[in-house]
Amino acid sequence: MSPMNMLAAILGLALAAATAPPAAAHSVKALEAKILERETYVQMTDTPAPGFTLQDADGREVSLEDFKGKVVVLIFVYARCKDVCPLHSNVIASIQERINATPMRDVVQFVSIATDTEDAQETADIMRSYAAKFGLNPVNWMFLYRGLAPKDGTIGLAVRYGLKFSYTEDGDQVHGVVTHVIDKRGVLRGRYHGLRFNPVNLVMHVNALTNEHDQGAAHAGGVSAAARRTAEKPSAADNPLIAGIAGAGLALAAGVYVFFRMRRKRTG
Repeated sequence: MSPMNMLAAILGLALAAATAPPAAAHSVKALEAKILERETYVQMTDTPAPGFTLQDADGREVSLEDFKGKVVVLIFVYARCKDVCPLHSNVIASIQERINATPMRDVVQFVSIATDTEDAQETADIMRSYAAKFGLNPVNWMFLYRGLAPKDGTIGLAVRYGLKFSYTEDGDQVHGVVTHVIDKRGVLRGRYHGLRFNPVNLVMHVNALTNEHDQGAAHAGGVSAAARRTAEKPSAADNPLIAGIAGAGLALAAGVYVFFRMRRKRTG
């Protein structure tokens, strides 16, 4: 392939990615159906996510409402756990790394909620070291706790999300391992059970939800929803993953062009 043909091919791929249509509601549902076909450990849902107002390790209040407009990946962990919870946090760190390698980083929030009933200050100290210990990036991850609420406050919240609890002879917690995916409207869209699900399926699900457009009321300000959709056709910037692909393609094309220009000068 000649240099100019190569350049044209790369530009074509980048422009095709940049002009790809955004995910509509029906296409997200279609993707969810496909994931259900190939993923043994997923449960698709469509119910409001239980709300909460908790605190971070420094006592700042954080609510689920604060994340409206972002896709939330949420897990419950026993901060003192020495077996499955650390493994779960490692899986989340790996998923976060994949997502943060794309522009999805700005529209996806990772949340871990501690279910510890022990001393609140000791739990907060454990929380402060959690990010470095497990490779979680605070740019879009936070660890929340009950703060001054009742000792079993976050356990009650976890139960509302569908988890069940038991205890070992030593008093340690045992609970289900579930990764919850909440859409931009605060709707719980999926539960990925255990540690053996394919992370690619979760990343694809999250990406589709970042591009899903709210299906609002039929009319707003006298303009029909259909008319608004026509007038507000999103650009590639509305699709973080596609925008990243397009940007990388254009950058590669520019690099190829500069390389061959320099090569011609040397050989000319």
